[in-house]
Amino acid sequence: MRRLVVQGSLTLAVISGCTPTEPSSPLPDGAIAIDAPLEYAVWFERTERCANLSGLITSIQFYVIPGVDTFLTDQGEKVGMWTRRGEHHSIIIAGNYRNHEMVVRHEMLHSLIGQSGHPDEYFGQKCHLTWETWQASAP
Repeated sequence: MRRLVVQGSLTLAVISGCTPTEPSSPLPDGAIAIDAPLEYAVWFERTERCANLSGLITSIQFYVIPGVDTFLTDQGEKVGMWTRRGEHHSIIIAGNYRNHEMVVRHEMLHSLIGQSGHPDEYFGQKCHLTWETWQASAP
C-alpha cells in the first residue's frame, strides 16, 4: 500500500482500500448512511466523462463517518473506501473529506470501473484521481 504525507505531518493511506469484495463487517465503526448531495451528481458526471464510462449514481449508497480524517479498515486507515456486494455499491468517506471532490470522485471511479486497484489509465491518465495527479492537474 502506498502512503504519503498530506496536510503537514498527517499520514494517510492513499484510498487504496477500495476493495470490491464483500466486507468482513457491514461498515466501518461510526458510518452513517447519507443521501448523495447534489454536488455528488455533478462529480459523478465528471467522473463518467473523464473515464468514458457510464453508470448510475443511484446504485451507490453513500456513508460518512462524521468528524474523522481517517477510519480503520482491514487494510489500514483510509479516507475513503468503495465496496461491492453483488450489484450493491457502497462508498464510505471520512467525514472531514465528505466535500473533497478528489476523494469522493476517486471512490466513484472504483464504482464505475467495478474493481479495486488503481489502473493508471483511469486514475492517473484519464481522470487524475490520485493525490499526486490531482495536485498536478490543478489550475
